[in-house]
Amino acid sequence: MSALGDVVREAAARHGDTPLYVTHEGEPFTYAALDRLSDAVAAGLTERGVGVGDVVGVLLPSAPSYAVVYAATAKIGAIAAGVNDRLSAPERARCLAVARPRVVVAPKALVPELEIEGGCLAGVEEVVALDMDSSCENMLDQLRGTVALPQLDSDPERPVAIVFTSGTTGEPKGAVFADRQLDAISEVDGGRAWGAGGRGLAPTSFAHVGYMTKLPQALRSGGTTYLMKRWSATEALELAARNRVTTLGGIPTMMALMLRHESFSSTDLSSVRTVVLGGGPSTPALIREIRERLGVPVLVRYTCTEAGVGTGTDPDGPPQDAEETVGRARPGVEVTVRDEADRQLAPGQVGQVCLRSAAVMSGYWCNEEATAAALTADGAVRTGDVGFVDEMGRLRLTGRSKEMYVRGGYNVYPLEVENALADHPQVAHVAIAPRPDPVMGEIGVAVVVPLDQDEAPSLESLREHARRKLASYKLPEDLVVLRELPRTAMEKTDRRALSELVGRRDRQP
Repeated sequence: MSALGDVVREAAARHGDTPLYVTHEGEPFTYAALDRLSDAVAAGLTERGVGVGDVVGVLLPSAPSYAVVYAATAKIGAIAAGVNDRLSAPERARCLAVARPRVVVAPKALVPELEIEGGCLAGVEEVVALDMDSSCENMLDQLRGTVALPQLDSDPERPVAIVFTSGTTGEPKGAVFADRQLDAISEVDGGRAWGAGGRGLAPTSFAHVGYMTKLPQALRSGGTTYLMKRWSATEALELAARNRVTTLGGIPTMMALMLRHESFSSTDLSSVRTVVLGGGPSTPALIREIRERLGVPVLVRYTCTEAGVGTGTDPDGPPQDAEETVGRARPGVEVTVRDEADRQLAPGQVGQVCLRSAAVMSGYWCNEEATAAALTADGAVRTGDVGFVDEMGRLRLTGRSKEMYVRGGYNVYPLEVENALADHPQVAHVAIAPRPDPVMGEIGVAVVVPLDQDEAPSLESLREHARRKLASYKLPEDLVVLRELPRTAMEKTDRRALSELVGRRDRQP
């Protein structure tokens, strides 16, 4: 088993001057630079008293400097707590309050905000402010040190990363991952193989579980990732074409926005060999459109922050696998569906989806109560998703247990309704949000982004379109038309914002 720090060193030896990242300004950052600079920053952290088990808050944008600080903490046995810089100020403060870092590394522009927040910095000995307008080499000058790095004992259970849940529906929780989990994820994703290569874009924040836990295998691959200051369909298409990317990945919303972009048809994406979707539900209509317009396999991946890995589809599988399911358990993963008493249900029965593997988090940082609620007695993660395993062993999701609403005594899952409406000829994006109703208890409201803002679908046309797939009680009973759906910092549909929007409309005279 290789610790993250060891993988950084080996990747530098193997891949050297190959660009690991290319910044949004077009500057290459090599594998060798990551190793060299992370050694210097690790020495600087050591000189500040940071050591094994200490937390370093990493409040940086998705850039080489983030990777350097993360690798540096791993080299001295400290723990990197990544905080998405796109969160709001109160959300960032809550994440730091949970992490209880000894040192925080943040952009200079955010430091006054952190000092004002005060309470989130309890116990912090230093906030290191980086000038994000300078090169990676220069901005890290004040973090560099010269002392020899400590020799770490081999400990697969030593925590490496704290990955925060989104926090959009409550207080954030920090999932803890050790070298053991990162190694297990590397085995599932690439068999710990070296040199697969490839070129891709960075679709999500480096603070996301997809980066924090998959970095070791990404380093092994020797590929190059092109960074954006902030994701946009325009820039993603331009970068993909100019740099001949081989893989497009991200959450379904991103691919949908790229497909709808005015320049998509004129963009040369012939270098793309695979599209990988995860981090949110994909509609059958989206999967079919990607296949038709790009002519490449679409892989669907499903997991949750706490589980690390979960299920997936195969590039050679039948179209229905990716269109209608999230695939089968990936190697070493056990998928079960359970009732409220944690009893395992038979195939075809609907219940809560649970995932168990060697990649499951160690627990939530400093939160034993939440850890106990998230994990079953046999160590499986309760994902909060509802679904069933079909007769072919594929997992089919029907919704989120917390997003379910009850109309007239019947349970309705928004995801199921959204899938039925997604291929309406006038719909670009659709989400379902519940609204309180004095008679039915709750009703569903379709929040729609039309393909043409001048030709929005009517409520009746939406209901008629979905009627052949859904029972009548699941059909939407009101319609809201928007130019775009509200999104979280992770580019997912913001369910809380939708509920507030629907509620505000309901209160209007």
